[in-house]
Amino acid sequence: MAGPVREVAAPAAVKTTALNCISLSDPDIKKSVSLLKQACLDSGFFYVVDHGISQEFMDEVFFQSKKFFDLPLPEKMKLLRNEKHRGYTPPLDELLDPENQVHGDYKEGYYIGVEVPEDDPQAEKPFFGPNQWPSKDILPGWRRVMEQYHQEALRVSRSIAKIIALALDLDADFFDKPEMLGDPIATLRLLHYERGKASNPVKGIYGCGAHSDYGLITLLATDDVVGLQICKDKDARPQTWEYVAPLKGGFIVNLGDMLERWSNGVFRSTLHRVIVDGQERYSMAYFVEPSHDCLVECLPSCTSETNPPKYPPVTCAAYLSQRYNDTHLDLTSYHEHQTREEKI
Repeated sequence: MAGPVREVAAPAAVKTTALNCISLSDPDIKKSVSLLKQACLDSGFFYVVDHGISQEFMDEVFFQSKKFFDLPLPEKMKLLRNEKHRGYTPPLDELLDPENQVHGDYKEGYYIGVEVPEDDPQAEKPFFGPNQWPSKDILPGWRRVMEQYHQEALRVSRSIAKIIALALDLDADFFDKPEMLGDPIATLRLLHYERGKASNPVKGIYGCGAHSDYGLITLLATDDVVGLQICKDKDARPQTWEYVAPLKGGFIVNLGDMLERWSNGVFRSTLHRVIVDGQERYSMAYFVEPSHDCLVECLPSCTSETNPPKYPPVTCAAYLSQRYNDTHLDLTSYHEHQTREEKI
């Protein structure tokens, strides 16, 4: 399967963009590389299909995600995200576009990372450690489904990374090295946009504020409710936003900041946001980043005397930690609020 794909009608006020579609089962790797390279140069977004995850299992993951978000808020708050960014994030926890948002994002989420036992030395690193899991009595089988999906999504991500490497004139296994995707920071985030919470950009109300993703790539699976918008040229004034249509059974894949830094700006990490009309919406974002100590610096194939590196080298852990701290509420604000409530 190849070429532009369109699915699901979007509101007429903003057009729906056409994205290239890459099949991971296509034996013609040159065609896949060409489609991906064109997509990365144009918008930084593309569809991926034939990835090996069954529709039946995808439906089960969405079903289990809905079961969690249907829980009462006090039950969800027992699993409030910790300093390792594992667990529940309430509405307004994240503020991605402070220049345009009056409040934080009108979405709730749940972070699930690489499972690392508490007594493992690796657990001392940022973003590593044990996950928080709902009680088996409340959501039996929930952990098993989410851990399986996490593993499957990582497998798909590594397949996409091979095509990206070839598109950058690198060896296909460039991103498979231990310091990259051999020992990655890979995070699944379940997301829920509540019914009745319509976005209103004029008033600074967004389902999810405009931002670029931080890592290598993001795999997004969505239900059939339109909401994702992209801005291909973040420097244009006024900015032009286009909807990305959901694709049943496929992933919407976008590039992150680290890939833009590696490619010296050749491949772009594109601004995107979520504008919802009040319909309930579910999605699952899988963020793929290299290992903690990986040094993200301009690739030799992407620089020259006339095109010097645009970004200073930075380690993955340092960059991620700064971006998460900049966009999430300080956890002490939740503890202070709880203390005030207990005194009332």
